[in-house]
Amino acid sequence: MITPAQLRTAIEQRIEVYNNNDFPLNKRNVITCALLDSLNHVLAQRITSPFAIPRQNISAMDGYAIAHHSDVSKDSCITIIGESQAGRAYLGEIKAGQGVRIFTGAVVPSACDTVIMQENTNFAEIKNSIDKSKPYSIVLSKTANIDANIRKQGEEIQQAEEVLSLGKRINPADISLLANLGISHVQVFKPLTVGLLATGDELVPVGAELTHLAQIYNSNTPTLKSLLSALPITINDYGIIPDDLAQTTACVAKAMGECDVVVSTAGVSVGDYDFLTTVIERLGQINHYKVAMKPGKPFVFGELCQAGSKPVLFFGLPGNPLATVVGALQFIIPVLWQLSGVSVSQQPMQLTLKATAKNDIRKSPGRTDFQRGLLSQNECGVYQVECFSQQDSHRIKQLSLANCFIVLDQDSAHVNSGDTVTVQPFPWLHC
Repeated sequence: MITPAQLRTAIEQRIEVYNNNDFPLNKRNVITCALLDSLNHVLAQRITSPFAIPRQNISAMDGYAIAHHSDVSKDSCITIIGESQAGRAYLGEIKAGQGVRIFTGAVVPSACDTVIMQENTNFAEIKNSIDKSKPYSIVLSKTANIDANIRKQGEEIQQAEEVLSLGKRINPADISLLANLGISHVQVFKPLTVGLLATGDELVPVGAELTHLAQIYNSNTPTLKSLLSALPITINDYGIIPDDLAQTTACVAKAMGECDVVVSTAGVSVGDYDFLTTVIERLGQINHYKVAMKPGKPFVFGELCQAGSKPVLFFGLPGNPLATVVGALQFIIPVLWQLSGVSVSQQPMQLTLKATAKNDIRKSPGRTDFQRGLLSQNECGVYQVECFSQQDSHRIKQLSLANCFIVLDQDSAHVNSGDTVTVQPFPWLHC
């Protein structure tokens, strides 16, 4: 058996081998997507700005735009000859000693080099007597600074400047940026198609009736769908497959022809009715089987492939619900991010912390343990973690009560209260 770290490395190396040969796993089809449909998709192009932002010099305040070479010292008098509104620029001639009334977001006339806030004039005293159809005078109550309160053309974005990079996952802020640039369609990578299937005669879909005591609900497929929901992928649900070699083979073959990655739950152990390892060997190859960790030891990583076609990655998870969560978080989700086209800097990283154990933790050497715990901070800001006393992998309620995994490496044994341990907070609690 290999360690979780070795398995992660082996998966990454295998993907790299294919990407450097004829069948790159991350060779992505590109589609054109309307702006509002592009949310959470991955950009397949660099986005450059078609124009400068701001497009012109813009007023940052309500006040007065004052012409070049005007006296803008305290108590000086300026003649106001017009008005510049947002969407309606003043187009007339402006001479020294003159200015125009201006509002936030309005274009600053080219003849003006400063905007003085209305609060720094006698506007409050004269506003009720102003006749906008005629020139009027204002008095500055404070000396103005040249270029004050003006957002300069291109100060935020220059024309042709790159604003979004290849591999950027589009978020609501990006939608806002693209809309401000007038970009209505973008090229994105077609989402990966990930196939999910669950095996077992005992499984019943959630919502159906349990007709006898040997039946249980298929919780793994809903769990995986929720874990993978943040990824830019499309999920094909192949349902529940009975413990039958022919039906399992047919389902996996169908998924192989329709998906980029296939993930199964159960059927990968050594029982008489565990057929998935046989099916993988018939339709492809097993690269690694079993990993030295708890829960999740009977983990399968392989490839489904036919001559002349690109390989389809296959991940076989144990049927235990807790093992499904651990395997998905440690291996499958990082791989899907890697294959999705998202740039490395955009891929979420597993948060890892050091914490002080609040109680003794039992563990046997020889495997990496992912034990459930409650992470907290004391009054000094030090992270502390309490390990649940019962760590049996069938305890599904514990996972809901916990907020982290305590990761105990392969060579470690019993942990004493007060020792420092490695903790992985659940990603759904800090996203």
